[in-house]
Parts: sequence; structure tokens; C-alpha cells
Amino acid sequence: MRLVVDLNKCQGYAQCAFLAPDVFAMHGEESLIYNPRADEEQRERLARAVAACPVQAITADGLDRAADGASREASDGR
Repeated sequence: MRLVVDLNKCQGYAQCAFLAPDVFAMHGEESLIYNPRADEEQRERLARAVAACPVQAITADGLDRAADGASREASDGR
């Protein structure tokens, strides 16, 4: 999964670092660092982090596709 954070939008609220500490971290009080290639094991935490960003600065390619597949499997009874 590929993550992109718009660092011009990011205001350093650190909700992402709280929800997915293995992927996001604050460097100092306002600078965010992150792993742009997050592991699949982090999918649920990343979904929460993306949703919790107050300025919607985080996008995750592939996050929606896997969630759609899981929804289809659940509706198919798999």
C-alpha cells in the first residue's frame, strides 16, 4: 500500500501518529515523518489514521480496493 501525505496541508495534529505509530511519527512539534510503503498488516490502523486526519492530508492508494473486496466476500458469505 502506498501512502502520500500532503505536508503543505498537514498541521501537525498527530492523530495519525497516535493511531498508526508504526507508520507515522512526529519529528519535533510540527514535522511529520512516515513510511510511504506501509505493510498490509497496518491496513486497519491506516484506515483509521486517514479518516481521523482533521485536514485530510493523508491518502492511501489501495486502501479502498481491499476494503471493497472484503465487503464483497462478506456479502458472498465467504
